[in-house]
Amino acid sequence: MARYYGPEFTAQPLVDWCAEHGVAMHYIQPGKPDQNAYIERFNRTYRTDVLNAHLSESIGELRAATDAWLRIYNSERPHDSLGRVPPLTFLPRPTTAGESPIELSA
Repeated sequence: MARYYGPEFTAQPLVDWCAEHGVAMHYIQPGKPDQNAYIERFNRTYRTDVLNAHLSESIGELRAATDAWLRIYNSERPHDSLGRVPPLTFLPRPTTAGESPIELSA
């Protein structure tokens, strides 16, 4: 693999890896961050709640803080877009009565 130096080349190894492994890259248009709003929102929340809130001395400490944050983010923290419930409460909803663990009385 070729070596790249400088911040302008930090993504090139990823692009090369994707090309080698048949992974398609989809780019947003320059100046259109709203095309990537979901991940931008997540990145901002993660940066604020974890990266800016903790001073980690190792990658292990950062991973532990991230794991704890993800548990809270997905199972306890209410999300406005989901009707003020956590994702793990919202997502595992059965779509038919047959999929429900709750027995229905006749």
